[in-house]
Amino acid sequence: MQMRAQLEALINEMLNGQILLDEAVAEFEKVYIEKALARHRKHLTNTAKVLGIHRNTLSKRVAAYHKKDRTPAKRNVR
Repeated sequence: MQMRAQLEALINEMLNGQILLDEAVAEFEKVYIEKALARHRKHLTNTAKVLGIHRNTLSKRVAAYHKKDRTPAKRNVR
């Protein structure tokens, strides 16, 4: 039950910070996958099996995270 209390506290912080549900879900998924990959030494097949997704799905998501991380921040140019 301790995990639920921690999760509820985190959700309250996110709601106070006006984090949108889509942003929260996307960030959770990314961190969850990163931790699973680290635990399985970046072995895609083993990680995908533990996550209950296909290896190709995992590969596409990881590639999307890397692509998004490399995208330069938008600047306000006038």
